[in-house]
Amino acid sequence: MTWNPSQYLKFTEQRLRPALDLLAHISLDAPQTVYDLGCGAGNVTRILAERWPEASIIGVDDSATMLENARKENTSISWQQQSIAEWTAPHPAELIYSNAALHWLPEHSALFPKLMKALAPGGILAVQMPRNFAAPSHTLIADTVRADAWRSRLEHLLVAAPVSNPDFYYGLIAPHAESIDICETEYFQVLHGKDPVKEWTKGTWLKQFLDVLEPSERPAFEEDYAQRLRVAYPAQANGETLFPFRRLFMIVQKK
Repeated sequence: MTWNPSQYLKFTEQRLRPALDLLAHISLDAPQTVYDLGCGAGNVTRILAERWPEASIIGVDDSATMLENARKENTSISWQQQSIAEWTAPHPAELIYSNAALHWLPEHSALFPKLMKALAPGGILAVQMPRNFAAPSHTLIADTVRADAWRSRLEHLLVAAPVSNPDFYYGLIAPHAESIDICETEYFQVLHGKDPVKEWTKGTWLKQFLDVLEPSERPAFEEDYAQRLRVAYPAQANGETLFPFRRLFMIVQKK
């Protein structure tokens, strides 16, 4: 899937908050090597570099478009174009940080032990993933896909929720961990503008469906989906829209 940085960054403030909340729970003083897996346009990677200016900071992402934006903003950070699924650390890292990226990867049962093994002793794996796939923002995509002529071309993209329950991840990482902090937070995001929930998902989960459709077909699909969202997320009296969004956090220190 190709990424559109301007669409994704329409909601910079709301997308940044969980990244900062994850960062606030990391207790490392002076890590030597920090990886940001799924760094995207690099807005969070730059904050990592500000917190640990002496560290070697490496942002990893498979999107050339996103990394092009990242390089424009900071040339001192190492930007690496690579799939996270294929990524391996050349040397054990003190911190592996990943905000809103690992849910795009399958086979978490193999991925998370692999990430733990890439840490140095005492190193930290800090992960945040959305866990709102049962929310109307996502289930209504499936309803829209199944409701019209595009079903035959889009239904194969409908998959089970990619993020499991917290106890699943605890079982994966506990054998490798000195300490584990797992929590969930539901952010009640206040969004502005016309059909803001559609615009939110258009920068992430919805995009894979739109990419399959012809350009001439996309407006009808978007409007069908938007009509469903207006019922699920009605605008408030002041015109703003309240969008609850659950996220899963893990801060794990290796033995």
